[in-house]
Amino acid sequence: MDRRELDIEVRGYLDQLRAHRRALHRIPEIGEAEHKTQAYLMEQLRRLAPDDLRVFAGTGLRAVFRGNGQGRVVAFRADIDALPVREQTGCSFASTHEGCMHACGHDGHMANLLTFAQWLHDHRGSLIDDVVLLFQPAEETIGGAKRMIDEGALENPHVDVIYGMHMMPDVPKGKIACCAGPIMAQTCEMDFVIHGRSAHGATPHLGTDAITAMGHLLTLFQTTVARSVDPCQQALITIGKVRAGEQRNILADRAELQGIVRTFSNRVYEGLEARIRDDLKGIEAAFGVETEFIKRVFYPCVENDEREFERVRAVLGDRFLPAKPRMTAEDFSYYQLSVPGVFVFCGCMDDMHNAPLHAPTFDFDEEALLPGLALFAGLVNLAS
Repeated sequence: MDRRELDIEVRGYLDQLRAHRRALHRIPEIGEAEHKTQAYLMEQLRRLAPDDLRVFAGTGLRAVFRGNGQGRVVAFRADIDALPVREQTGCSFASTHEGCMHACGHDGHMANLLTFAQWLHDHRGSLIDDVVLLFQPAEETIGGAKRMIDEGALENPHVDVIYGMHMMPDVPKGKIACCAGPIMAQTCEMDFVIHGRSAHGATPHLGTDAITAMGHLLTLFQTTVARSVDPCQQALITIGKVRAGEQRNILADRAELQGIVRTFSNRVYEGLEARIRDDLKGIEAAFGVETEFIKRVFYPCVENDEREFERVRAVLGDRFLPAKPRMTAEDFSYYQLSVPGVFVFCGCMDDMHNAPLHAPTFDFDEEALLPGLALFAGLVNLAS
């Protein structure tokens, strides 16, 4: 099937894309609590009778459509969780769950993959590849990808390659942006706790001031990035929240810092974490405090396989836009540690839709999903 024929065929699925997206948009749920979402997905998938349909990671699902055994095992992933955001779109299909919203496009990702499942069902007699569809929970919270992998979602059948997409409101509708190599950053959400000893502010020599140690640690972190990371590599440490002290005249016995580390290289991150741990030891030695280092969430770098990227670019044709790597993060990276993979940005920006991701006004025209559906269909081998 050539590109023009595929585009015409895919457009015939627009009503289904729209219906799935709006139904899912109404029932957003936070990671690991996607029970209504899972029930909707399960009901729709059962109608298509995949060769295997199983629950993974509590609220996730995997559907397998078998080919003729002569092709690859190709996986496609959609994340299914929403955000604790109060919707302000004014849409007729707005969230019915107060204080929760699909503000990151995951409703579109699910709608695309569900409609792709229908396309696979409709082409079942021609399938060469085995196709694995992963509906993954908790991308926004704990990183449900790792749990899916640990429970065997990439095995039986063993996945050879995986693809994923994300709605992107700064990419024009009708285009898909991608690049080879790093496309999204590694991230680690870190907490640091400094334990000192209280004393009256008039007798500071009798205590150990956690606030003074915290101030020096903040400065030291920025020096660490500037002087221990190759200037040709991108890396950052951001401390966005601190808490210390209870009274103006008492030395604080505890200081807490919360922040993130981001890089475009897993190797650079490993070196930076080692230096951060050295910084903590230095603060302990200099100020007589004790420190804790707590890693809350860790996602590796999203790094697209070069050979598979070329395959994606060929399928996209004039829909392709070169992407610049972003400092945002995605747990799709865990799949790429196991098998080659490509992650793309599906454009949804038009005159009526330009709110950023995670905004309470984020919305898109469902026609923006058509290039993503065409890409997924174009990556599957069919018998002529």
